Amino acid sequence: MTKVAWLFPGQGSQAVGMGMAFAKANPEAAHVLKATDDALGFGLSNIMANGPEETLKLTEHTQPAILTHSVMVVEACKEKLPKPDFVAGHSLGEYSALVAVGSISHPDAVRTVRERGRSMQVAVPVGVGAMAAVIGMAVADVEDGCSEAQAASGKIVVPANYNGAGQVVIAGHAEAVDTAIEILKAKGGRKMLKLPVSAPFHSPLMEPAQLAMKPVLNALAIKAPICPLVNNVDAMPVSDPEAIRAGLIRQIPGAVRWEDTIKFLLSQNVTTFFELGPGKVLSGIVSRMEREAGVVVKVVAIGNPEDVSIAF
Repeated sequence: MTKVAWLFPGQGSQAVGMGMAFAKANPEAAHVLKATDDALGFGLSNIMANGPEETLKLTEHTQPAILTHSVMVVEACKEKLPKPDFVAGHSLGEYSALVAVGSISHPDAVRTVRERGRSMQVAVPVGVGAMAAVIGMAVADVEDGCSEAQAASGKIVVPANYNGAGQVVIAGHAEAVDTAIEILKAKGGRKMLKLPVSAPFHSPLMEPAQLAMKPVLNALAIKAPICPLVNNVDAMPVSDPEAIRAGLIRQIPGAVRWEDTIKFLLSQNVTTFFELGPGKVLSGIVSRMEREAGVVVKVVAIGNPEDVSIAF
């Protein structure tokens, strides 16, 4: 029996104007947007609609904005979307996934991820940390390069996102990331890209953010979801609320195991993937992994109303 997975994007998928087409076209989506403003006590919807981009890119705005857009898509399409057998979200997207399957309320989620964004930003002063995408190298080579860079620099650099399709994102102290890039180039790496982010997410440098968020997450009301979440830190299905909570806490300094997540879903006979929210990054990764695995799946990204007619 074939199965369905809903996927939810993370930070980096934001853009000025995000979600506005759905808000104009669908009353349920418009209600989600208003509920976000009410929950936060300020007009995030205005920042989403009008920017400026630098304000939207502030992590404390980006995270609730992306979650809101994803929930808008779910609410607008809930009568047409096939029910999921699994959900998964990339980093921040894990919260969107949990809202979509009734595990966390939307107001609680937007308030939590705003605090998560703040905690991540203050954990490391701007300029101290960095992230870089390494494309087209074996995972083991990237891991070895990070280990060598840590030994050479005395600073931290680790794989932060195992994204699959030949991409690993590394994160840590800026000088250690630069050292790792040079070491990986010497190992034959041809494409390394420093990312325009404000903090080294999913690295041990996020441990202060984890400490700050632990009481917030311990107080968060979490219910059993209608289907399992494949979480980031283990790439395994979880449904127990306390296991979900523990995963959200561990996720902050822990690596996102997205490649293993998609491999698990494929092993469970998931043949239809819906990416719900801004951008098409996760759809692209699934499509490339599909080709590499020699399987055929349906991959659909829905971020705007015009995507709906194509999807269904």
